[in-house]
Amino acid sequence: MVPYTSIIPVFLIVLLFPSSIVSLPIQGRFLRCLSINSESSFPFSSILYNPKNSSFTDVLLSTAQNLRFALPSVPQPKFIFTPLEESHVQAAVICSKALGIQIRIRSGGHDFEGISYTSVIDTPFIVVDLANLRSISVDIKHKSAWAQAGATVGELHFRISEKSKNLAFPAGACPSVGLGGHLSGGGYGPLFRKYGLSADNVIDAHIVDVHGRLLDRKSMGEDLFWAIRGGGGASFGIITAWKVKLVPVPSTVTVFRVLKFLDQGLTKLLYRWQQVAHKFDEDLYLIVGIRPGIASATGKKTVRTVYSGLFLGDTNRLLKVMAKSFPELNVTRKDCIEMDWISSVLYEAFFPANSTPEVLLQRKNLFPVYTKSKPDFARKLINETALEGLWDFFIQEDKLATLLVPYGGVMDRISKSETPFPHRKGVLFMLEYATSWNDPSESATHIDWARKVYEYMTPYVSKNPREAYLNHRDLDLGMNEKVNTSVEEARVWGAKYFKGNFNRLVKVKTRVDPDNFFRNEQSIPPRPRS
Repeated sequence: MVPYTSIIPVFLIVLLFPSSIVSLPIQGRFLRCLSINSESSFPFSSILYNPKNSSFTDVLLSTAQNLRFALPSVPQPKFIFTPLEESHVQAAVICSKALGIQIRIRSGGHDFEGISYTSVIDTPFIVVDLANLRSISVDIKHKSAWAQAGATVGELHFRISEKSKNLAFPAGACPSVGLGGHLSGGGYGPLFRKYGLSADNVIDAHIVDVHGRLLDRKSMGEDLFWAIRGGGGASFGIITAWKVKLVPVPSTVTVFRVLKFLDQGLTKLLYRWQQVAHKFDEDLYLIVGIRPGIASATGKKTVRTVYSGLFLGDTNRLLKVMAKSFPELNVTRKDCIEMDWISSVLYEAFFPANSTPEVLLQRKNLFPVYTKSKPDFARKLINETALEGLWDFFIQEDKLATLLVPYGGVMDRISKSETPFPHRKGVLFMLEYATSWNDPSESATHIDWARKVYEYMTPYVSKNPREAYLNHRDLDLGMNEKVNTSVEEARVWGAKYFKGNFNRLVKVKTRVDPDNFFRNEQSIPPRPRS
């Protein structure tokens, strides 16, 4: 347990300010406040970057995963603060609050709408970049690990593999995703049908609250601990570390990819996948990626699907499972590759075949592009006629992609209120519509395509509300209006992400951050003071 730690209260900080500080530029006031509020004499200017620093742009863009938010026209922070210790984060919160500076919190920079490093509702603002808080401690004996919020999914996978080949953590397939946001928004990946979301496997956490206190699970209380595991941590404080439960994986796993084109019965096969995918053996994770393609026989545009599977077992058992549950895909032994778990992590992340696990320690995004994504959940089958209408979009727009992720398994057995993430029993699969491009002048056109697909799919996906996944954030669903957004205004998008859990999140927010200091375009608002 981390001891309850507090620093000088905000009102004392203000009283301690010499009158000369008030006239300093915002950066100077912040640095002076940090020095007053720090337990040691640390040169904070060495971990603070403003636009006049030659390295400012490099630091800002170092984990800006979506190039849409790396353009010069996008609002930039007054400066970036890169703490080295949890106490630095505490000081940053106290000083930002005292000086009236809004904070954006970045761990891996994968927020789909860039709100971890930019802002359209608050200026001025600063970025607290947690990239230096990345230590990981793996406890094999107790099958757990502590990981700081600035560490990435890939780094956690690697550190676990150093200690054990038969333990893993249920996390996503993209290795450069930061753990701070991934776990606080839910976090799904190849193990989630077997073991649940990343957030379902969190057993403790450290958070710096609005008062600058460093709290663990015991000192923050169960309501706040519940809220940060799927409700978006940035609404409640700055998460600095997670303690997670490790889960068993076999010595041998099997991966495969099978491509199918439109002229190979693609539509009927995908309809069949919808019928059976949520009933698959929990050891099988079989997603479907849909993209435009070119027919080899005619050279004309077509649609292709990639069935990408990971099975917790050997090829012999996989083939028996597939023959029983989805023989129509016709997976053969030659399609299958056996490997250990950590090698499958590299495979799922599309690293070259000769890569070693050390490549997971790279924090950079391997595929930087301009992107727009929109999420959905399906609770009923999408009929073949609807699918055929969807294919028209892919033939017209060659940058579109859609991902279908099967649910079922343990996700059906975890209560929709166990964490803020409510998309559990009854969900057949999740969808993500995405488009990506390389020329910023084409942004409006490609974003419009994503919106058109989303609109077309309206009759075929969940309703009342139309569900969405926080970690696939979509500001089209609605945005807060600075500090005074009402709960009812936020409910428009909040119900899509959290359904009935939105009310409990509001209650927690009202208790722990009643003045709405921790806010962003889609943060949980508090109820007004009575």
